[in-house]
Amino acid sequence: MKRPLVSAIIPTFNRRDDLLIAVRTVFDQTYPADAIEVIVIDDGGTDDTAEVLARTYGDRLRLVHQTNGGVSSARNHGVAVSHGTYLAFLDSDDEWAPTKIDRQVAFLEHAVDYGMVLTDVEQMGDDRVGTAIYHRRSQLPEDGMILHHVVRSPALVPASVMISREAYRDVGGFDEGLRTAEDLDFHLRVALRWPIGVIEETLTRAMRGSEGLSTLHRTYQDHLDVVERFVSAHRDVLTPEDRAAARLEAYLRNARGLLWGGDIADALRVAARSTTCARSVDDARRIAWLGVDLAKGIAVHVARQIRSAGHAPRVDPAA
Repeated sequence: MKRPLVSAIIPTFNRRDDLLIAVRTVFDQTYPADAIEVIVIDDGGTDDTAEVLARTYGDRLRLVHQTNGGVSSARNHGVAVSHGTYLAFLDSDDEWAPTKIDRQVAFLEHAVDYGMVLTDVEQMGDDRVGTAIYHRRSQLPEDGMILHHVVRSPALVPASVMISREAYRDVGGFDEGLRTAEDLDFHLRVALRWPIGVIEETLTRAMRGSEGLSTLHRTYQDHLDVVERFVSAHRDVLTPEDRAAARLEAYLRNARGLLWGGDIADALRVAARSTTCARSVDDARRIAWLGVDLAKGIAVHVARQIRSAGHAPRVDPAA
């Protein structure tokens, strides 16, 4: 029996060496090679990716060039030129375990009304050494129509996704207007309309981001914007408890992220918004702990400022 065609879509931008590792993990799949089409979207890169891929893989994969438009544009472009019944996204610095496609196709072929299935993820550093396992059941304790869980924790690792073409078309792909948090937005829109499943196996390895502080700030703001936009747009679907919990989780998570990045002012601003979402004693307790963390962060910041001032060069007023 012929297996369904799977489109492996890999956006890349000047990541030749990482890309070669990612592509190799696609060709190492236990799923039949003739049932996988590999599509690499070069998002305006300037390195020798094309030459190296041609020399290494020849016509075993398809390389498509586009003017730089960002990762969402590259993924959507990849889908537009693909033919698979199922779509699997692999960022060019991530990896798949050999059975990843096999296990996900089996799930979706069995649960025919489901739109998307995810896997557990091993996070790794720049040296590709694993640092932690992201167990999806900790945020998504059940399968099915789980928007009430997703809205509280919309984080998504795109490399762990397999989605049916029908579901992808239904939700409209990735939002190309978002530079970051496009994965959260996508997860929410799929959860709104389709059942989602989880395979409790670590079938994906993902590089932990190493963005600069300015990029991190943009990510935190985009995260908040995505959640607030979604909650406001779907008040008729989400209960008041869901809406409050979604906002509270987003505020707490991003306030701590801004604090970690040294942006005290914005951390305080976001933390203040969290106080409007408390609906229980536990919520109040979590906000109080955030307040403690903020106080510690401010104290550390002030201490650093004092030390810095103490080491400043002395100016001779007579000079």
